[in-house]
Amino acid sequence: MNRLQHIRGHLLADKNMNIATTPPSPLTTHVLNTAQGVPGVNMTISLHRLNPISSEWYLLTTGKTNDDGRCPGLITKENFIAGVYKMCFETGKYWDALGETCFYPYVEVIFTISDSSQKYHVPLLLSRFSYSTYRGS
Repeated sequence: MNRLQHIRGHLLADKNMNIATTPPSPLTTHVLNTAQGVPGVNMTISLHRLNPISSEWYLLTTGKTNDDGRCPGLITKENFIAGVYKMCFETGKYWDALGETCFYPYVEVIFTISDSSQKYHVPLLLSRFSYSTYRGS
């Protein structure tokens, strides 16, 4: 039974989410701890948008990754507009919780959204001394 629940979690992206009432986010992420080969669970992520006039970052939302390393519901389709965004991953606290140290206490991924009607996926592949990201599908 536990294996079926684990698979269900992967399929639903969040075991506690009600799909009928929660619209999908046009921006998603997935944190993978590549050093241990597991999802990056319980990592705090904040999403910011750059004000092009003042050049200041505005916090849009914060969340934590679930058991699958995903953070559903980052932003609604209505609030997702063209612009420059930043996702800040609190990697230092994540590694601290695992009893480990790391070189990068934060990872900030800055990207440009030109067509807000598309879906964007920004995964983070993470180890204690390196990280990688890319635009996924």
